[in-house]
Amino acid sequence: MFTNTEAFSGFAVDDLQKAKQFYGETLGLRVSEEYGLLTLHIAGGRNTLVYPKEDHTPATYTILNFPVADIDKAVDQLTERGVRFERYENMGTDEKGIFRGGGPYIAWFTDPAGNILSVLQER
Repeated sequence: MFTNTEAFSGFAVDDLQKAKQFYGETLGLRVSEEYGLLTLHIAGGRNTLVYPKEDHTPATYTILNFPVADIDKAVDQLTERGVRFERYENMGTDEKGIFRGGGPYIAWFTDPAGNILSVLQER
């Protein structure tokens, strides 16, 4: 039934204009707005819908992961743009907020609605 359907994902925010500024200006994604909804145009044709929800509760899991070639450079650039990285004590993140344990290097941050995102670098 869905073999040839181009599915897409979406998530909620509490303030669409703050989300538009964050995803478009801070993260530098191409963003469009139509019918009171945002679409994030992510590389590889992965459009993601962002919709307003009055009683929004932030996701307790990572909703978007952004692969990068150099995580230190990405964290530094995002920090310069005002992004604050999470430091999870139980994860052993370093002073920049980067977890360098097993698997890819990863650093988590949140959007203005509190949803969790990450940058990650394959080793």
